[in-house]
Amino acid sequence: MPANPTAVPPLAGVKVIDIANFLAGPLASMFLADFGADVIKVERPGSGDEIRYWGNNKNGVGLMYKLINRNKRSVTADLRTPLGVEIVKRLVADADIIVENYRKGTLEKWGLGYDVLSKINPGLVMLRLTGFGQTGPSSHKPGFGTLAEGYAGYAYITGYPDRPPLLPGFGLADDTAGLMGAFLAMVALQEKNRSGKGQIVEYAIYEPLLTLLGPQVVDYDQLGIVQERNGSRLPFTAPRNTYRTKDDKWVSISGSAQSTFERMCEALGVPELIRDPRFLDNRLRIQNAPVLDDALQAAIEKFDRASLIELFDRFDATVAACNNVKEIFEDPHIQARGNIVPVPDEELGGPLRMQNIVGNFSRTPGRIRHAGPALGSSNRAILLDELGFSEEELATAGHEID
Repeated sequence: MPANPTAVPPLAGVKVIDIANFLAGPLASMFLADFGADVIKVERPGSGDEIRYWGNNKNGVGLMYKLINRNKRSVTADLRTPLGVEIVKRLVADADIIVENYRKGTLEKWGLGYDVLSKINPGLVMLRLTGFGQTGPSSHKPGFGTLAEGYAGYAYITGYPDRPPLLPGFGLADDTAGLMGAFLAMVALQEKNRSGKGQIVEYAIYEPLLTLLGPQVVDYDQLGIVQERNGSRLPFTAPRNTYRTKDDKWVSISGSAQSTFERMCEALGVPELIRDPRFLDNRLRIQNAPVLDDALQAAIEKFDRASLIELFDRFDATVAACNNVKEIFEDPHIQARGNIVPVPDEELGGPLRMQNIVGNFSRTPGRIRHAGPALGSSNRAILLDELGFSEEELATAGHEID
């Protein structure tokens, strides 16, 4: 049965204060907001989070911000001022989680360290993510996802042997750090439910990516192997690559299991590859991957992409189109899964489509209620109605409400 869209979401009643900027921290709180947490995004008056000016815009409105800060409320506060500090202190009084990504020591300099905030709310969980973490000789350095992608070892193994290391075409380190942040926040929240106590959860942006890079560390530790760039091939399975079809489109193929490799060869009409002594098992195929790729490419380029995918389906072999974003919008499976949904947005005067939440709950689904908010759009509701400031107090401090 389809999930009930009116059901109380899993994180209803969880309050999150997002004082982070850019991508990783706000992405962590986005995942929590998707499942019903009340996320209050604190932004600088006047300019807001700098991600409002990243990427493309429509009528001056940043589209990336609309995605990363969906389902949140926006309130303005200058944390460098006494009023801004007081706003955060009042916000955390009944909060479960606060997310921050300032350089080491910055919150303490402003009088907003965990020592201060935990006295106000002993159950507060503080999620702290920085480029290099809170400890170690590099902890004082500024850091962004691009640096993490190089530092963690991702860029070094990405690309071709005779070309420079390649950075990803999207914010990979920030995104993985955001995913990890949401997970770690929920782990700490679960522990709080048992003990009643909050705590600091801190990590570096590069650390999730370092873990996700797979067996590099154990391979080097045990065998002295340094993984080098090898295009789209993997060092632990073959075949694995992208291949061009007759109509000049691309597919991605992996023959990780022996049965999968054999079905692929049968589908392509090259059963002799199965019996070739160079390709008899996965380890042999890894050693002879360039020759195997050439043979597969020669067979694949006889088919247009649609025919190839249909053929592989008949043989229960594994293949997928290498889609561009236009093809993603048009893909019937993505449409059926509801992976892209229209989201209402007052600032842009109509709906915009974005990636849906990930994870279908059978009883208590999450959902996107609205896109990223206009700067300070919840100032009146939060500052006056919820935190108890008066209009006179705010006006005296030069803080605009609307």
